Amino acid sequence: MKSKYWIAFSSIEQIDSTFIQSLYNYFGDIEKAFNATFDELKNIEGLSVRKSENFLKYRDKVDLDRTFAEVETRGINFLTLEDAKYPKMLKNIANPPAVLYYKGKLFECNLEKTLAIVGSRKASLNGKDDLRKIISGLSNTDICIVSGLASGIDTVAHTSAIENNIKTIGVIASGLDHIYPASNKTLYQNIENGYGAVVSEYYPTFEPIKFRFPQRNRIISGLSYGTLVAEASLKSGALITANLTLEQGRELMCIPGLISNPNTQGIYKLLKNGATLVTESDDILNALNWEIKKELSNEQLTLPMMTDEEDIIFKNLEIEEKGVDELLALTSLKLDDLLMNLTTMELKGIIKQCGGDRYKKV
Repeated sequence: MKSKYWIAFSSIEQIDSTFIQSLYNYFGDIEKAFNATFDELKNIEGLSVRKSENFLKYRDKVDLDRTFAEVETRGINFLTLEDAKYPKMLKNIANPPAVLYYKGKLFECNLEKTLAIVGSRKASLNGKDDLRKIISGLSNTDICIVSGLASGIDTVAHTSAIENNIKTIGVIASGLDHIYPASNKTLYQNIENGYGAVVSEYYPTFEPIKFRFPQRNRIISGLSYGTLVAEASLKSGALITANLTLEQGRELMCIPGLISNPNTQGIYKLLKNGATLVTESDDILNALNWEIKKELSNEQLTLPMMTDEEDIIFKNLEIEEKGVDELLALTSLKLDDLLMNLTTMELKGIIKQCGGDRYKKV
């Protein structure tokens, strides 16, 4: 079974995807590539003696059956470059992963309408809210949002996708044994259990080492038809992904932010260099020339009727969240009536409390 050799290659931490592809392209057969002799490796153009010796040293320690079984017993799925189902957009980049491991329902995601979303781990509240607003405009569509499952913008991208009935793919910088950051454990589980897939090019046991984060960025952009940058400083991983997007010939888009925010300096640099400005979801659809298929969610199909007082409150929450004092002034309701209506609307799932006495539309 050829798959064993792809997995065996992938299990050697001291080599990378470029090395594996060099051997595979030369031999035309993954088994022959894995079992190559030193004399055969010397004939491959551009392959150094040191890399060849290093590979042979670690290859001889690999137990093919055990290495493959470690993946199977974990319930991890995988695709290799030989598989017909390997995502075509990813296969077209300069250095696609030799093996793509995944958990979840990758093929329930629409890989023909993939949008990468990247940004700062220390995103501002404004930046997060702007992103939520734009994603909400894509709710119940067949678009798939791709991001990196890191804190900040990545987390907002994935959670907002789930909240808006959109499939999502999380690309991680470690093997699937690891959850990083640990605070996203529930998010990982939600994605794997029906909202999309978590994917990685790394063998399950590989740890989230620093150099792997910029490496995985090529997969985020590579899986996607376009990349939306929400917030990015001049020195950030998001800018690395933005540059990869351009190198891969994909569409680059940016959400503008406060010019006083250091995390928007990278955004305005990209915009000045020709990135598409995005202030609403239609800007994304126009940039990618997408017609979206919209489905009603269960919530929309069973949207509860509102009383006249509830309707007044709901309309005043249309644009942004508001506190009880603001709603009192805007609705002219008595305090007891307002509080009773707010409680009822929460129970109906129309609004939710978002800190203190503030409320926002669901």
